[in-house]
Amino acid sequence: MRNWLVLLCPCVLGAALHLWLRLRSPPPARSSGAGPADQSTLLPQWKSHHYDVVVGVLSARNNHKLRNVIRNTWLKHLTEHPALSHRVLVKFIIGAHGCEVPVEDREDPYSCRLLNITSPVLNQEIEAFSLSEDATSELSEDRVVSVSFQVLYPIVITSLGVFYDTSDVGFQRNITVKLYQAEQEEPLFIARFSPPSCGVQVNKLWYKPVEQFILPESFEGTIVWESQDLHGLVSRNLHKVTVNDGGGVLRVITAGESALPHEFVEGVEGVAGGFIYTIQEGDALLHNLHSRPQRLVDHMRNLHEEDVLLKEESRVYGDIVFVDVVDTYRNVPAKLLNFYRCFRLNWAVDRTGKWQELEYPSPAYPAFACGSGYVISRDIVSWLASNSGRLKTYQGEDVSMGIWMAAIGPKRHQDSLWLCEKTCETGMLSSPQYSPQELADLWELKELCGDPCQCEARS
Repeated sequence: MRNWLVLLCPCVLGAALHLWLRLRSPPPARSSGAGPADQSTLLPQWKSHHYDVVVGVLSARNNHKLRNVIRNTWLKHLTEHPALSHRVLVKFIIGAHGCEVPVEDREDPYSCRLLNITSPVLNQEIEAFSLSEDATSELSEDRVVSVSFQVLYPIVITSLGVFYDTSDVGFQRNITVKLYQAEQEEPLFIARFSPPSCGVQVNKLWYKPVEQFILPESFEGTIVWESQDLHGLVSRNLHKVTVNDGGGVLRVITAGESALPHEFVEGVEGVAGGFIYTIQEGDALLHNLHSRPQRLVDHMRNLHEEDVLLKEESRVYGDIVFVDVVDTYRNVPAKLLNFYRCFRLNWAVDRTGKWQELEYPSPAYPAFACGSGYVISRDIVSWLASNSGRLKTYQGEDVSMGIWMAAIGPKRHQDSLWLCEKTCETGMLSSPQYSPQELADLWELKELCGDPCQCEARS
């Protein structure tokens, strides 16, 4: 008998029961050429061939309430069903390790990277780039130069600048400087330099003021210098300039890491000027840095208590699989590879925010199932298990799965009742983003009326 694996996000209604009823008919075609799976990693402590369907529910370590709601709703119905209880296995997939960096001290809430700010430069203007005293200034052949950066703590850019050409008497150039935000076609602001309007000379740069507004934490942008003359710009590559990061509040990122789409980045990577900025909310930043040691102590104590609770939860219910990853959103694809997974076509790649993608270069993803859930055959699971050490992880488990599957080209079957957004439809297999209480209420209506979406008891 063919085996199947179902992967769900934790906020689903009754997918296990519906899936079983549908899988009794011939299932969609599967891929071929799978190798042997490492069962000790993929499905520890049980033999998958005893079950027709294995359901994996991706769950964060602290989602105790949501797991209990699932156990008391559709999972309870499944385990008490005389025909299904021995043929369908359900496991929660949880990262074995909590992030040891408190959320307040991370670069972003979705990863486990420490926001490494030390000795911030407060209450003064900072030149982002500077040249050494003995650096020579000469024209290059490049007419368009750009550099990308990420803001790690809020700043305000006050001026944009261009490098000074010592061969000129005064300023004899026509240059446009633009600041773009990631994924935006229009620049946030522009500074134009010309002989009659060249700004103010500071050190080896000419600066002009720009409209001031706060660039928030996680802002990603690109500065583009463009010569309006026939000759090129005075520029340097990134290795020949000093980056003044204000103590760690911003970071220059290379073209490969940049969030700006390639079609908007013209010319070559480098620096043809700079910008002046100030750090915002300095008092709050100092307070955050001073309170870090105690916050880390409290956080590590909470992690230990969380480990104890999870160990006890696993002992009581026996339905948790711990996989060897740090449990953060960015590591959900790694959780998937340690266990294993409707389709979206030509889905645009996000370059910022929660679903920020820095690894996949194309502007659109291959077809992928949205994150609420999907079903894959056992041979695909085996292929994933045997190739897990070679498969690259991307920003989310759903798009990662789509990219991995593009390599082997399995046949896809789409069911419109796998909902990708939070909504209620009769016969739905899954719907994401429900809170524990909302999920419990929907299941109560389903048991009362058979259809939680059209139950008169809702009113």
